[in-house]
Amino acid sequence: MLAHAVLLAEARTYLGALADRASTLDSSLEYERVLLQVDWLHGGRVPPTTAVPTRDPRVLYTIACTAVSNLAAHGVDAMEIELCLAMLEEAHRQDTQP
Repeated sequence: MLAHAVLLAEARTYLGALADRASTLDSSLEYERVLLQVDWLHGGRVPPTTAVPTRDPRVLYTIACTAVSNLAAHGVDAMEIELCLAMLEEAHRQDTQP
């Protein structure tokens, strides 16, 4: 249970950091949608966030993807994880397009 809470906190932290550092309002809102979906998957019970050691959006995106993917190992529905990852990919695409 502790590992799941830490992983959820990490996913939420990096998704929030991506939303905060997004290049456009639309991409920020897309990251927020992913964050809300992750929260919904956990019944609205969310652990505190963790520190973000980088401002590099590529690193933030990679860590967020990994954290969301790893939630499947803690009983989160795999189809829901795929939905979150697809939403995250779309948000990142919007954020990085010229």
